[in-house]
This record gives sequence, structure tokens and C-alpha cells, in this order.
Amino acid sequence: MIEFIFDDEQDKLEFTDEMENIIQRAVSTTMEVLECSDTDCEVSVLITDNDGIQKINRETRDIDAPTDVLSFPILEFDDDGVMIEESGDYDGDLLLLGDIVISLERAAAQAEEYGHSLMRELGFLAAHSTLHLMGFDHQGEEDTPVMRAHEKTVMKKMGLGRE
Repeated sequence: MIEFIFDDEQDKLEFTDEMENIIQRAVSTTMEVLECSDTDCEVSVLITDNDGIQKINRETRDIDAPTDVLSFPILEFDDDGVMIEESGDYDGDLLLLGDIVISLERAAAQAEEYGHSLMRELGFLAAHSTLHLMGFDHQGEEDTPVMRAHEKTVMKKMGLGRE
């Protein structure tokens, strides 16, 4: 079971139940693909706009620019991708995975730019961010193909794959 905490701090676009549901589905499907769906966990999702995410990006990464999604994992993993037990933090019986921050404004612009739906874009961003929460990255030649393959599998499983 995954418990979600949503906070919508922006007022540029309406954040609908459908949007919340696609994000929940993407996180849940990503956990299934990673064979972690039996893990009782909690994920916090902040919906913001370009100004909000730029501020967070500046304060946490020293990058003074907006982005589409940020991930703040709580868990740590060793070089083999195994969770370091001591890094786990719990709220009762729920393992805290971390925080996902999505600029809804940027997601809408990217959906239009890429020629697909906002639901597909939100699903992709949530899956991408969940992979980061679970220790995956796309910084090196070895890491990027693995992460991209997982993203593709999640999107296809959700019926949001590219044709």
C-alpha cells in the first residue's frame, strides 16, 4: 500500500482528481515494475508552478532555473542498488520514500511541446521521479539505459507508451 500526501501550492492551472490519480498510478506502477509493490510506503507530492520549482531548485541544487520535476529521496542505496537499511525512515509502519515536486505549469508546456496529453506527461514525470526515489539515476552511460528502460516499461504498462 502506498499512502500519498498531496499539496497543490500553485494557482496557474487547476490540479484535478484525474491528475492526482495518474500520479498515484505512475508511482504504484513504478513500484510494481521494480517488484516493490509489497512495500507499505509514503510518498509526498508537491504540485507547484515554474516560480515555485525554480526557488526549490535554487535552494537545494544551486540551479537558478525552473525544471519539470525534482526528487528528494530519503532512502540510500549501495553500488549494487540494495537499500542501505539504516537509511530507512518510518512513519509508523510506512517506509518514507521521499518527496516529488512537479511544476504543473512546466508539465503542461512540455505536453504541448511533445505533442501528447498532460496526463501522459504527468505520468512520465511521476514515474521518472519515483525511479529517483528508488535509487536510479541517469547521470552516466551505464545508469541512463537502465532508467530509460524502466520508464518505458512503466509507461507501456500504464497504456501511456509512445506509439
